Amino acid sequence: MMTSMNRAWHNLTSKIYDCMIDLASRPTAMYWLFAVAFIESSFFPIPPDIMLIPMVLATPKKAWKIAGIATIASVLGGYLGYAIGVYFFDLLAKPLLEFYGYLKQFEEFQGYYHEWGAWIVFGAGITPFPYKVITIASGVVHLDLFVFGFASVLSRGMRFYLVAWLLAKYGQSMKIFIEKNLGILSVMFLLLLLGGFALIKFM
Repeated sequence: MMTSMNRAWHNLTSKIYDCMIDLASRPTAMYWLFAVAFIESSFFPIPPDIMLIPMVLATPKKAWKIAGIATIASVLGGYLGYAIGVYFFDLLAKPLLEFYGYLKQFEEFQGYYHEWGAWIVFGAGITPFPYKVITIASGVVHLDLFVFGFASVLSRGMRFYLVAWLLAKYGQSMKIFIEKNLGILSVMFLLLLLGGFALIKFM
């Protein structure tokens, strides 16, 4: 039964992926990118990078605008996830996290939030870790809204603008590289950033 459910889920996400690629080529792509980036921060399974990449390759001169739209929409969507965590955890958030298989990660992260909240939001925002888990968890523990917003803007912006810059500068070859190594690149970038902060602190 679980295998058939996994297969059905895989088929569904594959169809959504193909649909997003199609939307990225339309004249209304900017609006669709905004919508996808917004809902991905609270419940949608596929990251907006899937649309951002072909859009930047098709119109590299609009790379910053595309990254900006993805960032703004993702942060705003993060506040929706936060609200779900605050007001609708049992009704919406818990079933959603169980459906995606993220409930265990959510429970583990709850214990670290009050001490490391800003860094958790930042780390999830810049890496492939499911950002929706973090936005909902932030609402559940009532993480300071300013801290949540600042960490979200910084992390989401750095991620999307970095991808857009690399694509605009290096084109199709960078697309292939990013798609294969996005997870590793994100984690490495985060580690370098944290190392830089640590170095400044102890200098």
